[in-house]
Amino acid sequence: MAERKTALAVGAHPDDVEFMMAGTLSLLAKAGYEPHILTVANGSCGTAQYTEAEIIRIRRKESEAAARVIGATYHKGLVNDLMVYYEDSLVRKATAVIREVAPTIVLLPSLADYMEDHTISARVTVTACFCRGMMNYFSIPRRKVTMQDVYLYHAQPYHNRDGMRNLYRPSIVVDVGGELATKEEMLRCHASQKHWLDVSQGQDSYLATMRSICADIAKLAGARGVRHAEGFRQHSHVGFSAQDRDVLSEALGSKARRVKGA
Repeated sequence: MAERKTALAVGAHPDDVEFMMAGTLSLLAKAGYEPHILTVANGSCGTAQYTEAEIIRIRRKESEAAARVIGATYHKGLVNDLMVYYEDSLVRKATAVIREVAPTIVLLPSLADYMEDHTISARVTVTACFCRGMMNYFSIPRRKVTMQDVYLYHAQPYHNRDGMRNLYRPSIVVDVGGELATKEEMLRCHASQKHWLDVSQGQDSYLATMRSICADIAKLAGARGVRHAEGFRQHSHVGFSAQDRDVLSEALGSKARRVKGA
């Protein structure tokens, strides 16, 4: 029986994956990985127009539509926006998703970013992956434990800096120039966010912002011949896999490059 290959991209909110990881997830799907997307929060505060119930429903439908672009399965948000805390019930909910998906590769937010929902989503996901095989740690809802090796890759913080303006350099860059149209198609599915980002953050075009982020990552990494990239830093394999491997680079071949000096 062929080994099941599954990749899970985790964002704090709907559209985070599309900004920072969707090109890589699309490439993994083309490489034979079963793609999944989870947003830890449900997008309840990402609006200046709708009620809480309305925006949660809208953003779930947008996320499902975006996932369909690359044939991914979308796993709905676990808590409301700004309710992403490193606490037991959320870790148990995230663990249930990890056990259901049984991923080999997990793309997740940076451990340092401009807002707490992002950084805590990363911490929660790391713990959920760590305890995926612990039979006495009961997920919510309960799911059977999984024992597969899992390899974790943290995406770049937004605009490549943490909340204290410190520059973050990726150790791996993925050439997503050929996936920009796919990333844009996925982002367009999040139509509710065009108005919200214009109102809250002054972003005239969220599609242009995404392209700019990818261009900045490519420049930062100094990857010759790469104009648009997504960047990652690999988590330690200790506690997650038996061998210290870079499975992401193995899967993507020439599309993934190690950054010198990182």
